Amino acid sequence: MGVTGPPGPVMDRDEVDRALARLGAEHEAIETSLLALQDHAGRRLLEGAELTGVTRERWAGAEASITLLWAYFDAYTDALRSAREIRSRRRWSSREDLADLTELLRGESVTVAGSALAGAPTPLGTGKLSQSFSLVSLVDRMNELYASSLDMVVAADAVWSALPARIDLLAAELQRTRRLAHSVGVRPGEHPAGDDLERITRTLTHLREQVVSDPLAYWVPTQGSSAPGGGRPDTTVYDREARALEDVRREIDAVLTVRQDAEQRLVKLRDMLSRADRTLAEARTARGEVLAKIAATEVPVVSGPPTVLQEQLATAAEYRRHAQWHRLSPLLESLEQKAEDELLRARESLTAVTQPLAVRAELRGRLDAYKAKVARLGLAEDPFLIERYDAARRMLWSAPCDLRVAGQAVLRYQQAAAELLSAPRAAEQGGPQDHRGER
Repeated sequence: MGVTGPPGPVMDRDEVDRALARLGAEHEAIETSLLALQDHAGRRLLEGAELTGVTRERWAGAEASITLLWAYFDAYTDALRSAREIRSRRRWSSREDLADLTELLRGESVTVAGSALAGAPTPLGTGKLSQSFSLVSLVDRMNELYASSLDMVVAADAVWSALPARIDLLAAELQRTRRLAHSVGVRPGEHPAGDDLERITRTLTHLREQVVSDPLAYWVPTQGSSAPGGGRPDTTVYDREARALEDVRREIDAVLTVRQDAEQRLVKLRDMLSRADRTLAEARTARGEVLAKIAATEVPVVSGPPTVLQEQLATAAEYRRHAQWHRLSPLLESLEQKAEDELLRARESLTAVTQPLAVRAELRGRLDAYKAKVARLGLAEDPFLIERYDAARRMLWSAPCDLRVAGQAVLRYQQAAAELLSAPRAAEQGGPQDHRGER
């Protein structure tokens, strides 16, 4: 939809002919636009829909604008017809005809009756008997009304074209998920995922009703855009519920996985708890041995196996027998973590209890290693070394063994052996040598 040329003095015949040609082309363009708007799928849907909210308010204004557009177009058509009739009276228009044509084509010669303006969504329709326009201003006014009406129609149509179909697809997926959830015992009031499915169902139902009755409530205009229909559907609620449904599907998949490998996981749990019990029993036995064989040391107390884990394991087995997969899934996950922690605790207890025995074994090994080294160098019969060795050995192989005293005895033997091993080298090299690295 365009505009005519600027006003000016009395037009000559060529100017009139050019103006009429432009007006004729413009008339066709306006008519084509109005007919396209009239036949627009969004407009037809708006006419037949039970609208609410902002859409109902804007559609009431758009309907009045469309009605006014046709009234303006009829007035525009009549003015163009009158101008053509004056121009067609004679081949060479008279001065009076050219003056009339100039007034008609450039002056405020188009009058729209008050009855047509009564529904106008602007101050033009407030109590005026009629309104006069020039063809230029009339076209400008039609452009404004056309753009606002088309913007509203296109926006509503875009929302209706995008959201209801997507909501329906998501609702179908929701129904499939609900059936699957029901088959594995995920029901409202019994499992959080069942409650989520109920909430998603209610939200989608309400969302679809709102989108159908008030599509413009779900339209986000593009900032700074002057093109009709500039914007996008607001999918915030839809996207949120789609993500929530995906989370529920993952939860149900986890429940299905539990149904498939529940027995294997239960066997693994029993084995892990059994190993923890055996390790604790071994730690208790070792503690008694340490108390009998090691003196002057603190040995930590070994606690018994927690009965609550065995009770929960029995509960898990009961859930499996009754196919209560939705309850079994979180219980198994919790039990697996607790069983790993319990086995680790048992191993740490065994390590802590047997630490004194490990220290004694390390001292025995060190003593024997130095004895073997001394024997290789031909000093095994040295009386001083034999005395030191026998003293350390009696302490390490007697019960209860004082690890502190025994450690000092082993150190004394090491020092004596080191001194003897360094003495021949010092003599060969003519002076004392530092052999601390050999100890």
